[in-house]
Amino acid sequence: MRLRNIKGSREAIASSPLVVQEPAQYKGVFQSLFHNTNPIHIEIGTGKGRFIIEQARLHPEINYLGIEKYSSVLIRALEKIKENPPANLLFIRMDAETIAEVFGPEEIARIYLNFSDPWPKDRHARRRLTSSFFLTRYSQILTLDGQVLFKTDNRPLFEFSLEQIEESGWTLDSKAYDLHHSQYMEGNIMTEYEEKFSAEGKPIYYLAAHH
Repeated sequence: MRLRNIKGSREAIASSPLVVQEPAQYKGVFQSLFHNTNPIHIEIGTGKGRFIIEQARLHPEINYLGIEKYSSVLIRALEKIKENPPANLLFIRMDAETIAEVFGPEEIARIYLNFSDPWPKDRHARRRLTSSFFLTRYSQILTLDGQVLFKTDNRPLFEFSLEQIEESGWTLDSKAYDLHHSQYMEGNIMTEYEEKFSAEGKPIYYLAAHH
């Protein structure tokens, strides 16, 4: 996907009180940013923010961190909450590969992966956010009962994810080949992509797993 650069986005993000600057310095103490001891959930690849913003507003008892690599995308999420930001939501602009360097052991209670880049070429398999490469990193930061929740419209990526979970020694808690017609739909918050794909009649694949 080609992203259009938005002039001034990097500067706006660097000066925003809603974006954690130099996040590695908070490793192990991210709760201090929220001034409470509530569990922390993160979304990797938060995009324009619809999912995590709605989650934060529905669940004030949980702290949320939205992780996004691209400034031109993250700025859209910040614009959405400029007038009324939830007190339990912050963002980080970073590459997910460094996640274990930013968060401490058992610091994160849940990880959301929503419509991640499928990286369809075999040589890019490690870059998929459900690859064993990333699952190893998630296991370093998740609580003992922490979960990864994953949604996609891409069947090959979903099958790959199921294989990686098994090969990595994780436990599959639930899966659905058509989320919107399954028992797991209750409480589901749709992302922008999810709304678009489901309107086109495409099934949404879903899984939850823990290490």
